[in-house]
Amino acid sequence: MSKAGITLATAETSAPPVRLPRRRGIELALILLAVLLSVYGYCAVGLAKNGSVPPGAAGYGAGLGVLALVAHLAVRFRAPWADPLLLPIAVLLNGLGLVLIYRLDLETPHNRAAPTQLVWSTLGVALFIVVILVLRDHRVLQRCTRLCVTAALILLTVPILFPAVNGARIWIRVAGFSIQPGEFAKVLLAVFFAAYLAENRKALTYSGRRVWRLQLPTGRVLGPIVAVWLVSVGVLALERDLGTSLLFFGLFVVLLYVATGKAGWIAVGLLLASLGAVAVGRLEPHVHGRIETWLHPFASIEAGEGPNQLAQSLFAFAEGGLLGTGLGLGHSVLIGFAVKSDFILATAGEELGLAGLCAIFLLYGLLVDRGYRAGLALRDPFGQLLAVGLSSIVALQVFVIAGGVTGLIPLTGMAMPFLAQGGSSVVTNWAIVALLVRLSHSARRRTSGGGRG
Repeated sequence: MSKAGITLATAETSAPPVRLPRRRGIELALILLAVLLSVYGYCAVGLAKNGSVPPGAAGYGAGLGVLALVAHLAVRFRAPWADPLLLPIAVLLNGLGLVLIYRLDLETPHNRAAPTQLVWSTLGVALFIVVILVLRDHRVLQRCTRLCVTAALILLTVPILFPAVNGARIWIRVAGFSIQPGEFAKVLLAVFFAAYLAENRKALTYSGRRVWRLQLPTGRVLGPIVAVWLVSVGVLALERDLGTSLLFFGLFVVLLYVATGKAGWIAVGLLLASLGAVAVGRLEPHVHGRIETWLHPFASIEAGEGPNQLAQSLFAFAEGGLLGTGLGLGHSVLIGFAVKSDFILATAGEELGLAGLCAIFLLYGLLVDRGYRAGLALRDPFGQLLAVGLSSIVALQVFVIAGGVTGLIPLTGMAMPFLAQGGSSVVTNWAIVALLVRLSHSARRRTSGGGRG
């Protein structure tokens, strides 16, 4: 390990392998617990709002249970050494998201989102199963870098041709059907970044000119990946999708740091992010308005215009206190149109309290941690970088969204993984979990002496 803390291993260790248990039984038990907790939340909402168990509780539990069981069987037979926590965490977060959206649907009967979200969740689990069954070795993706980057740039560019929604051109809407292509593009770009940096790791680390304490690679080596990143961020800036722009920037800097082991890239990234935020905040009226709201969240109340979305979110968190008001007993619906998407964490904070929020953040933390563990256990540079990149996508999203709705940073407009309304988001996150399952299987199999990882 270098001074930077994380380096890529280049050779197999000579120590004898330690036989790891597969623990598929533990995974199944945790999945059953996740389903039961989700069904309990569904019933608790019905009891709080109507005084009776919702008539669809049995169907909801059976549907979620069947989806989770089929996913478990796919892992059991195709990735038996995979980390036993990844799938149960995804099931619980997705189930809790469905419960929260159903709870908010009761306040907005004219705009029901839970049935549609359930359909998207089913598609997400189906994609999870396909990835587990079809992708037998993650290293196959390393040969698809050109296809991945081309598809990602096309997906990012197409929404420019469609009308803006809430000030951002990030949606494709046709005949009542809508998707957000940027959600899929982030996984493709993670594959491209991981493959390119793995291939050019030595050149990025040891070649070029040394400036201060940072080794700057030559333009021939760093140029292509910087060009792709600039194009993607530039397109997102035109579309006013600043949340995804920030996500891509953070992903690029994290992977560059992991690939080279040079902490100076973190400092450069923070500096560039700060300069970019100042420039965009001053030049873009939509962003400037969000920054003003962040700096003065109660200004609209003082002006007699009533609370804005951020103020209502802060009120919801305050009302929740330590243990929350109880599922179905909050008033976060007052936040408005984004309560089921950008601000769904406020509903969790109000009705589950600080204790519930800590539990949710712990689940996200475990998901990210298990992804990083898989990366550390792998021996091929591409697998290591891909595991870190996919885990970092989840971590960055959670930080940006949670920071925005709690007033820590300005709002950027992204979907909380698995919890928030958004079909593209939930499908993409299931794909991320599937890739992490495949990576963890390779890592644990290698450690157990079951083959190369």
